Amino acid sequence: MELDLETRKKITTAKAQRYQKADKKSKTRILDEFVQDTGYNRKYALHILANWNKTTNALIDGKPVKLKTGQNNRKKQKRKPGGGRPKKYDDAFFVVLSKIWAFYGFQCGKLLAPLLRLIIDFLVHAKEFGISDQIRAKLVSVSPSTIDRGLKGERKKLELKGRSLTRPGSLLKNQVKVRTFFSWDEMKPGFFEFDTVSHCGANNYGEFCCTLSSTDVAVGWVELRALRNRAHRWVVQGTDDINSKLPYPMLGLDSDNGGEFINHQLIQWCTQNKVQFTRGRPYRKNDNCFIEQKNGDIVRKAVGYYRYDTDEEWAALAEVYQYLCPLTNYWLPTIKLTGKERLPSGLCKKKYGQAKTPYQRLLESPDVSDTVKNELRRIASQVNPVEYKRLELAARDRLKKIWERK
Repeated sequence: MELDLETRKKITTAKAQRYQKADKKSKTRILDEFVQDTGYNRKYALHILANWNKTTNALIDGKPVKLKTGQNNRKKQKRKPGGGRPKKYDDAFFVVLSKIWAFYGFQCGKLLAPLLRLIIDFLVHAKEFGISDQIRAKLVSVSPSTIDRGLKGERKKLELKGRSLTRPGSLLKNQVKVRTFFSWDEMKPGFFEFDTVSHCGANNYGEFCCTLSSTDVAVGWVELRALRNRAHRWVVQGTDDINSKLPYPMLGLDSDNGGEFINHQLIQWCTQNKVQFTRGRPYRKNDNCFIEQKNGDIVRKAVGYYRYDTDEEWAALAEVYQYLCPLTNYWLPTIKLTGKERLPSGLCKKKYGQAKTPYQRLLESPDVSDTVKNELRRIASQVNPVEYKRLELAARDRLKKIWERK
């Protein structure tokens, strides 16, 4: 196997130190090893080992310069003022871009770039961004890498971690089949993963609000419902509300082993509504990886890690989700894993699809009827991404003020 440059340099440094101190017989042995390891020509290898890390004087442009073998002796050229390629994206552009980036929840470049192309007509009419014709043209052409480079200095976030309050519901486990993965060839809209997110803050004592979160494994459709607590009746009621509001039928429900899901009420509901009910393995979060990702990226980003335990906070939480769900499903692109390939080295190479919204994936799906697609187009035409984001941010502010007053 051919070695890379860095590996050859490390081998050379180690061998040269031994070679320069060795006697004649040892030098021959070291030289043989070095040629075998690196594949160098023998004369070239001898020259490198004898002169490695030694300094010599030379004239460059009439000036005496000290050169050291094995090091990069080139001086970095200073860029002349005003030289180089002119900037396409100036400071005024990044001021506007940073406003949009903050407005839509600090998304990465791979998600923000397609979002800008989708909603640019709505953004232009929003006065708070101040988008001129020149900036508009740049917003629809900017690449994800340029977005990430330009906003690198502003990506300072405080990482928090919530508490896991999943408690096993073991009595009925045998009645619910275990599902550990979704095969690539059987993914079609309608199979959802469910979970609950606890809003207990730093103290899990007593009653507190929860979020019933669900996501479609195939298209990434997200539905969130605020629950007064994790009682079975509220979970079933939230599940039934999600099912009734979905624009297409729910075919499957996959959950963890929490007692809020493994109970008679939910099993009976799934049986009556002809929904396949499965569960993941205990202590294997990756069995429910799709919903676990949404819990952090959508729920926690929107409502944080505070404790919500009053009726007023529960109502405010529901109002946030009233605007957040349509905005997420119709306008916010996501990137989905499309396959995995095992390389000869043993590593696993993941393949990702193009960033699209759940709404776009439903329109492209052959498993969704034309009637459903027409209804989706009708609803999408009524969801203004800028206005809904304003309403969602206002609802989040009201929720935080209620929490602060408490």
